[in-house]
Amino acid sequence: MPTTEDSGSTGTGALLRLRELLDLLDRGAPAEAFQDGEPSASDAASAAEAAVIADATRTALRIRRTLSQHRRREAELAALFDTAGDLARLREPDAVLAAIVHRAKLLLGTDVTYLSLNDEAAGDTYMRVTDGSVSAAFQRVRLGMGEGLGGLVAETARPYSTGDYHEDRRFRHTTTIDSAVTEEGLRAILGVPLRLGTRVIGVLYAADRTARTFTPDEVALLSSLADHAAIAIDGARLLDETRTALVDLNAASRTIEAHSEAMRRAEDAHDRLTDLVLRGGDVTDVATAIGAVLQGGTLVHDAEGAELARAGTGPRPPSAQAVAASRAGGRAVFADGTWVCAVLAGHELLGSIALTGRADLDDADRRLFERASLVTALLLLLRRSVAETEDRIRGELLGDLLTRAADPAGLSARARRLGVDLGRPHAVFVLHTGSVPRPRLLAAAARVAQARKGLAGPHHEDVVLVCPADAPGPGPAAASLASELSQALAGPVTVGAAGPVTGPAEFTHAYAEARRCRTALRALGREGTGAALHDLGFLGVLLGDQTDLGGYVRQTLGPVLAYDAKRGTDLTHTLRAYFDEGASRTRAAEALHVHVNTVVQRLDRIGSLLGRDWQRPERALELQLALRIHRVNRHDGPGQGGFAP
Repeated sequence: MPTTEDSGSTGTGALLRLRELLDLLDRGAPAEAFQDGEPSASDAASAAEAAVIADATRTALRIRRTLSQHRRREAELAALFDTAGDLARLREPDAVLAAIVHRAKLLLGTDVTYLSLNDEAAGDTYMRVTDGSVSAAFQRVRLGMGEGLGGLVAETARPYSTGDYHEDRRFRHTTTIDSAVTEEGLRAILGVPLRLGTRVIGVLYAADRTARTFTPDEVALLSSLADHAAIAIDGARLLDETRTALVDLNAASRTIEAHSEAMRRAEDAHDRLTDLVLRGGDVTDVATAIGAVLQGGTLVHDAEGAELARAGTGPRPPSAQAVAASRAGGRAVFADGTWVCAVLAGHELLGSIALTGRADLDDADRRLFERASLVTALLLLLRRSVAETEDRIRGELLGDLLTRAADPAGLSARARRLGVDLGRPHAVFVLHTGSVPRPRLLAAAARVAQARKGLAGPHHEDVVLVCPADAPGPGPAAASLASELSQALAGPVTVGAAGPVTGPAEFTHAYAEARRCRTALRALGREGTGAALHDLGFLGVLLGDQTDLGGYVRQTLGPVLAYDAKRGTDLTHTLRAYFDEGASRTRAAEALHVHVNTVVQRLDRIGSLLGRDWQRPERALELQLALRIHRVNRHDGPGQGGFAP
């Protein structure tokens, strides 16, 4: 600036330049504007005036830089105050972090800002908030401790910056991180740690897609914003802890109230269970009573897993592991959303009782549930004693029926006392399984017999079931029974059937026939199925005591024979020619003296009558045997050694 001595020599040009410089400072003009208006030495009135103008321009530029720094500092302080205000107003930490990241982007003027948090369990750091990012891969990237610039910041707790990320070898590059940075197009990156005391919980970043150098002021500003972010995260943690403490306090109050209610329920349950035992209640009564008191669904199983009683909706069978855990510990256990208690008599497992709908079962209710298992054990022991006596009586009756060890009248009278009416037609079923223990098969057969008012028990090496014979006959009934038992026992059960029989004298013969059928099914590889001898085709005819060839022909060829009789056609002859000519349609047409299309049409009709599988090897063999028997019958005729099919 000019001195007092020089003021008199200062020309009009210098004064105009000074006024212009002050105007530029007032308007906050860019630095280039200060240089544009500076006159050259030739334009100046004198060398002294030129020196004054140059000195004034330099001073104005210094003042401009100072003012710019003050303005930037004011903006930074305002941003920090605004961030502090966000911390006071916002309740969601994600909203606060998003505001901090966005504000960092505006203040530093970078293309992208983002924030990552450390995952202590995984031992790495993951992206939490981004602003300005366009790459999905970048927004999902995870950095291991010490990997990349951010991993280095998280590991060392110090700020790091790079002017060109891919060219900087101060930190460890990885394919995953480099690919994400490349996809986002970043070059210059600044990262500062988020600290809580001495612990680093994450990193705050500012990044540009062009190379640049970050100033110390920018590092300090981003560090201040990172401190605010750490405070927001820690505040959210403290808020969660406070909420948890309030919940715990309320829970304690509810626990006191629940304890009082549990004492009342325990007294009520004790009275109910005592009254139940004294008046001869059963397991279903126990399940209903304990479900009502504990306000849940109950389910009782025996030691084999069969359901004995159910009350309410929702209970599922307990797992074997849960029952074993309860048996080992002697207490009720909680598994898969269900309370399970083993029903024990000493060390013997009698079954289990399950309770659902009460995930918060307290100690008082848990003891009440365990007391119900004791009452259930007493009732199951009584039930087993009664069942063993009844099973012995039923087994003796079944054995006498199958061996004719008593007079028919006496057998009928004994059966009536057990609720079995031998005057009705009955079917005899012989059961076999190779993968299920015999006691389980006997128990399952006994349940079926009880449900159907029949008899079941062991006879020699077999498990035999006698039930009233209902339509459509013993064969379909055996198939249905095999499916039912196989599913219930989780193993194949083969069932041979015979009947129906009426009167005690016929059971021995029916048992022998059902046993042969069971043996034939196993020999044919049809384990897990059920049938009667007549369902086995010609093999059943051979195994039967009474040869019913006409019945075999009707069963095998019936639909075709009926069609011929009704329509006056001869599909039977066409079928015989087809098989005689080696299943060749062309040769069959020649033998029948018809066009091959006629044979095709007739065979299609035969297929619609016999079913799609009529040409399978097993079925074709049965059809050919039936055709030969039918031919012999037509030649001999009834009364001449033949028979009517």
